[in-house]
Amino acid sequence: MSEKPAAALIPVVAIVGPTATGKTALAVELAVQFQGEIVGADSRQVYRLMNVGTGKPSAAERARAPHHLIDVVDPDGEFNVALYQRLASDAIAAIHQRGRLPLVVGGSGHYVRALLQGFDVPRVPPDQDLRRDLYAIAEEEGGIDWLFAQLADLDPVGATRIDPRNVRRVVRAIEVSRATGLPFSEAGSSTPPPYRTLVLGLTAPRQEVYRRIDARVDAMVEAGWIDEVRGLLERGFGPELPALSSVGYQDIVRHVRGEMELAPAVERIKRDTRRFARRQYSWFRPRDPQIHWLDIEGRCEAHAAELVRRFLERAD
Repeated sequence: MSEKPAAALIPVVAIVGPTATGKTALAVELAVQFQGEIVGADSRQVYRLMNVGTGKPSAAERARAPHHLIDVVDPDGEFNVALYQRLASDAIAAIHQRGRLPLVVGGSGHYVRALLQGFDVPRVPPDQDLRRDLYAIAEEEGGIDWLFAQLADLDPVGATRIDPRNVRRVVRAIEVSRATGLPFSEAGSSTPPPYRTLVLGLTAPRQEVYRRIDARVDAMVEAGWIDEVRGLLERGFGPELPALSSVGYQDIVRHVRGEMELAPAVERIKRDTRRFARRQYSWFRPRDPQIHWLDIEGRCEAHAAELVRRFLERAD
């Protein structure tokens, strides 16, 4: 089958990079300037009632530009990369139909990759019995290490791409590998989507990223993160839910329950967020020639706007 001509492809701008580098702020400015709409690519902002700790766009930012793939399911709802891929693809198609520019924005690298590269995520239904057994093992001493060793046996390549501490992803990879008889990393195929893509990556010197992360965590606590977590627990959303495995939520839960003082909880959150930022860089590969990296300490917004302008002119 011959490839579609370039003119038939939907122009899509993606903004990626580690947390606290200003992806949302830049996306809003570009959306205003180029008549765009923002499609979120964040695996935690899809959950309702989790606003502060996931760093969702503010009401003012949402008023300036339409946002999609935010507040999709309740914290106890099922959400995965396959569902994200379908919903985001539908959103992009609808935005294009309206004659506007889709801007895919977020720090969840596996979501961005699945969407823009067209990875066909295996549609293996949840095996609740297996999951229950694996999560029980994870709670035992040394259990997480044992689970990751099992994954490494089933899928050595996939194990290099998954954070060993992300129990939810480790369990899912084991589940898919067992159900399909194939390594999780090989259980899907790549079908190029009908997009012509410009990828902008935001970066800064490592210490500046860390400074911004620390300031952002402090701001989240000031903005009511503790009350947010207390409200989730009061509504019956327990810390065992995958949604609450997001960086920081478990530490705030421990503080709310009186198991940890606030100061050490905040320091743990800052430490874990810095680690998460390093993993985000590995997802987006700083040397990837397809990503136009922009230093946020320079004329980032002007440079980004010029790249988008040239990209859209080539699409005409």
